[in-house]
Amino acid sequence: MPLALVLALSGCAVPRSRPAPTPPPPVQTPSIAVPPATPAPPAKAVLEPGTFADLPGWSADDVVAGWQAFLQGCPSLRTQPQWATVCDEGRDAGAAGESELRRFIESRFVPHRVLPANATSDGLLTGYYEPLLRGNRTPDDRNRHPLFGVPDDLITVDLSAVVPDSKNLRLKGRLSGRRLVPYWSRAEIDKGKAPLAGKELLWVDDPIDLFFLQIQGSGRVQLPSGELVRVGYADQNGHPYRSIGRLLVERGELSVSAASMQGIKAWALANPDKLGALLDENPSYVFFRELPRGDGGPPGSMGVPLTPGRSIAVDPSSVPMGAPVFLDSIVPGGTAPLQRLVAAQDTGGAIKGAVRADFFWGFGDEAGAMAGRMRQPLRLWVLLPKP
Repeated sequence: MPLALVLALSGCAVPRSRPAPTPPPPVQTPSIAVPPATPAPPAKAVLEPGTFADLPGWSADDVVAGWQAFLQGCPSLRTQPQWATVCDEGRDAGAAGESELRRFIESRFVPHRVLPANATSDGLLTGYYEPLLRGNRTPDDRNRHPLFGVPDDLITVDLSAVVPDSKNLRLKGRLSGRRLVPYWSRAEIDKGKAPLAGKELLWVDDPIDLFFLQIQGSGRVQLPSGELVRVGYADQNGHPYRSIGRLLVERGELSVSAASMQGIKAWALANPDKLGALLDENPSYVFFRELPRGDGGPPGSMGVPLTPGRSIAVDPSSVPMGAPVFLDSIVPGGTAPLQRLVAAQDTGGAIKGAVRADFFWGFGDEAGAMAGRMRQPLRLWVLLPKP
């Protein structure tokens, strides 16, 4: 069994926008400051320069809300002078009001359409949220499903120091004698093969809610006392993510339109005897850490608190982490446009590709209802500072 390779960072056809007047040649994704442990891998996207007139709905958006989300990530961008300048000056512009901020953005940035390097401009927007689970600090008759912290025997090997052209590739595994072998899969962990005794952070009451917590990456667990415990992503076992919704569609157990989070949960309630085997089909397993209490959003992969409706997860090999992004899509369940300024502040195991993003809806059931139904066409523009 080959050792899983894991990136250290983390379709619907859509029309092309009208071209900008006499545009310069397309450019590859530029370097942008990101946390030192997660440098950007080689570009998979082409960034096509345009104008703000190309952005549908730009003039109608509340750019102040999107800009405030972007400013949250400025501490991670300040190592590059062009970003430090727009971050510093942008704070003053944002405080001066929406019209002044809009003039500032239009004078200091160039919107670049994100396009796949060797494909059509198909794009996909999904959603995620911070779910609420119910559980306890200790197991009982109701709360029997453990939420684990990082195991002591999980080893991460960064290849970039010894293997050329391996930037951003890491090996995850465990020692077996003197050999590094793949870490235990989800099925093996659930069968108790991994040495995780004592690593239980909490115990929750629903295995499918725990599974979706691993997909979302963060959430809150309500204890019997009413206390809310926040948990967030800490590490992963190195195995690739496999969609159980896609499996149910391939097997004819769900239609494509029903393969949402809500549809999968309904299937789980109707098929409890099949649930364990289905979950095991996704070998990826996420380990958590307890987060400080607070009312803000959970931290994304940049360490920045996510802003509901204004933060997205992207593939950092295509969209620079931390950059302001303008998206053009549709609100799930209707035809109303979703056109707004957001910030690229998170990544995800299933978020791969040039025109691909995950939209953060916030916390709770209402956010979950929107996120679970979201599978929309997408166009993206990344805003880059003028030289």
